[in-house]
Amino acid sequence: MPSATGWSEPVPSATPEPAPAVAPPLQGGCLCGAVRYEVAAGALGAIVLCHCSQCRKAQGSAFAANAPVRSADFRLLAGADELRAHASSPGKWRSFCGRCGSPIHSHREGAPEWVRLRIGTLDTPIAARPSAHIHVASKAGWWDIRDELPQYPQTEPGRR
Repeated sequence: MPSATGWSEPVPSATPEPAPAVAPPLQGGCLCGAVRYEVAAGALGAIVLCHCSQCRKAQGSAFAANAPVRSADFRLLAGADELRAHASSPGKWRSFCGRCGSPIHSHREGAPEWVRLRIGTLDTPIAARPSAHIHVASKAGWWDIRDELPQYPQTEPGRR
């Protein structure tokens, strides 16, 4: 039917609008595939490159790439029986695959609501990039930091 302007009014659609797409969770796991996990979409915190001596030893490299994730947003899909934990310092546990040794995450007894995920174990591509270097006061002498990211002698400000 024509309206006052001479144009027909739109007819309401009988088909409901599709729901907005929900981003899938991030997925990852260990080298041998025994441990598999997922992280809720949007739950990955800021990635930092940690140069502390414990991270260097645990990774076998110059630094570890870590990001905080709320424990409620991290879910083991497989391999709970393969996951091992080492108390690397009082109140801090580093979890890894008991078969292949891949580090998965760490957590602190004083902050059970968070895990610090080892980003190298993610299988899902991510757009996020590292935001800072931390614990550079104890970095490996053979490694030179050659990027423009902020560098902190200890942890980054506002750490969770």
